Amino acid sequence: MKIRGLLTAVVVLLVLGGTLYWSDHHKSAEGAAKPADTPPQILKLDEASASKIELRKKDAGVIAIAKSGSGVWQITAPKNLPADQSAVSGVLSTLSSLNAERVVEDKASDFKRYGLDQPVLVADLTDKSNAHHELKIGDDTPTSGGTYAMLSGDPRVFTIASYVKSSLDKSLNDLRDKRLLTVDPDKISRVELIKQGQEIEFGRNKDDWQIVRPKPLRADGVQVADLVRKLTDAKMDLSVPEKDSATGFTHGTPIATAKLTNQSGSQELQVRKNKDTYFAKSSAIEGTFKVDADLGQELNKKLDDFRNKKVFDFGFSDPDKIELHSGDKAYYLTRTVQDWWSNGKKMDPDSVQSLISKLRDLSADKFLESGFFSPTIQAIVASDDGKHTEKIAIVKSGTEYLARRENEPAIYQLSSAAVDDLLKSAAGLKQAPAPGK
Repeated sequence: MKIRGLLTAVVVLLVLGGTLYWSDHHKSAEGAAKPADTPPQILKLDEASASKIELRKKDAGVIAIAKSGSGVWQITAPKNLPADQSAVSGVLSTLSSLNAERVVEDKASDFKRYGLDQPVLVADLTDKSNAHHELKIGDDTPTSGGTYAMLSGDPRVFTIASYVKSSLDKSLNDLRDKRLLTVDPDKISRVELIKQGQEIEFGRNKDDWQIVRPKPLRADGVQVADLVRKLTDAKMDLSVPEKDSATGFTHGTPIATAKLTNQSGSQELQVRKNKDTYFAKSSAIEGTFKVDADLGQELNKKLDDFRNKKVFDFGFSDPDKIELHSGDKAYYLTRTVQDWWSNGKKMDPDSVQSLISKLRDLSADKFLESGFFSPTIQAIVASDDGKHTEKIAIVKSGTEYLARRENEPAIYQLSSAAVDDLLKSAAGLKQAPAPGK
């Protein structure tokens, strides 16, 4: 009897355990199969199909933006203006893929309680088939964490995130193209700066800039590129009314007129200073505007600010040959792959790199028009597999040194410390240690 009772108990336990396992497993499977809650979708459209956007604000006018045949957005109301393509794309991206935080009512009848009877903002997106997708935005939720919204033709009332409202609530100034010059900086071939008493012209050959006027000179590519960037990035400051900007420009002192040229033509920007404020007028757009002081200061630079002050232009690639003469001393170096040689002897790479660094760093403190005479130091550097050779003559003049590049009239004034360091590096050249030492 005891054995039979024990067997019965075991069977009961097994049945109960199996039932519990099946129940837990079934619940777990059901839980895994249940999809996670996702925000309700309000709109899902192909951005490429959009042809027009209208933003209608309560107690304000309509801002209308239309896409041209070439795919460029243009503001058409309240007046025709070039549009900021990036800003319009942001509005379009928000509208075309719009999710709600939650559904407040499936079939709303009282829109006033949500501020949707007189929406704060209506964003109307028209597609190529002339279908309208109109989003109405009402009051903020009581916690101000979101905003009530609904889609015309859809009885549901949603809440949307506050940042969604912010991304759609744009003013005319937010959406207009604020660039003063619309030239593509990568396609500019010539830049002219016309200033009182001076005209500077830069010419471009691929990625290299050259000073063309007042005479051919080596240009500092970084400085010219910075000038081009500041001109093409120049934007109107709309915090000052155009009427006041026009007055400031009229009574201002001329700083410079910048002219940018590409294959399509030229655009000009006139900049003037009135007290501490800069104003500009562009040939590309109508109106006169306040501009950032950085632009005015950039245009106020002189010719020497744009000149290449480096004596050598072999850059950061190692040269192939170096020849240096100073008095009765001469140094000859030749590179084969990664090794440097002098008179058939392998040289210590650190000592050679020190000399290269000093040659590369030679820079003018200023430029002179005269004062050069018979040189006492000569340096020849070949680079780019021998395709480019630079010959420099240097002479001591008072406490400084003067340098001149072959076939160039410019005279570079160098500090005595820079040239002394160069000669010390040359004197410090040494052979590479023998293998194993």
